[in-house]
Amino acid sequence: MQSGAPEGTVTGEAVGREKTRQRVIEAAIGLLEREGREAVTTRAVAAAAGLQPPAIYRLFGDKDGLLDAVAEYGFDAFLATKHVAPEPADPLDGLRAGWDLAVEFALDNPALYTLMYSEPGRATSTAFRTGMRMLKERVHRLALGGWLRVDEDLAVMIIHATARGAALTWLSLPEEARDPALLSTLREAMTNAVTEPEPAVRDAGPAGAARALRAALPEQTTLSAAEQQLLREWLDRLA
Repeated sequence: MQSGAPEGTVTGEAVGREKTRQRVIEAAIGLLEREGREAVTTRAVAAAAGLQPPAIYRLFGDKDGLLDAVAEYGFDAFLATKHVAPEPADPLDGLRAGWDLAVEFALDNPALYTLMYSEPGRATSTAFRTGMRMLKERVHRLALGGWLRVDEDLAVMIIHATARGAALTWLSLPEEARDPALLSTLREAMTNAVTEPEPAVRDAGPAGAARALRAALPEQTTLSAAEQQLLREWLDRLA
């Protein structure tokens, strides 16, 4: 006969531990938003959560572990906004809307956003990686439609970097110096940097791309005559 706590007791303890952990994270976010990062000490968070300080160490290891958990909560919250936002029919409107969504989250949660992105090491959570995967999927759809001016990886970096930089710059400015034109100008600069005004490919899919490339083939001088002939044969099959 095996000894140990009944399964129901173990499950109940795990649920209780998770609820306590969530309560601590919410208490830390409250302190962060009201009083700033310096106020988020293990003693202050424990008091706000109705616990003794040693409980913080049992749950998170140390203060850095607690801050990592708070940042993870932020990435989860941001990811949730992406799931509920409707996708515009126009792909460029969708790109702008996604960029605006990222900046709006920062403006609505300034202290939390600063914690999330001020230290690059924190941008490794599962939720962050999922958000980046969603961005890559959006960029890939733009590429399929012939909208991209640059390659996909560079487009992802530009979109992410401009939204992050715009948000952190805005939050660093005194309120009286915050000009909304800063955000709209950066958004349009991003859009112009990564996309064409009109799609290079009118018909989505390989056939449309093949027709567009076949039409432009005589204008290029990189390939030899034999290479052009071979490529033209392949494009004819795809088109």
